[in-house]
Amino acid sequence: MKKILTFCLFLFISLSSFAQEVEMATGLRSSGKIYVVILVLLTIFAVLGVTLFILDRRIKKLEKNEN
Repeated sequence: MKKILTFCLFLFISLSSFAQEVEMATGLRSSGKIYVVILVLLTIFAVLGVTLFILDRRIKKLEKNEN
């Protein structure tokens, strides 16, 4: 789990360092819709993170019961 989080962190940092000014992003930012996009993305990532965390706990519980 830590490896996945570390990989995602490094991926985010590397992609943000190559960020350029995009005309579409400027339009979304000026109309205020960029916050909706960010909120949707954060929601998706939060749900994925919680799902992975719950699955990890269940798998550990199954492995423990198997031994």
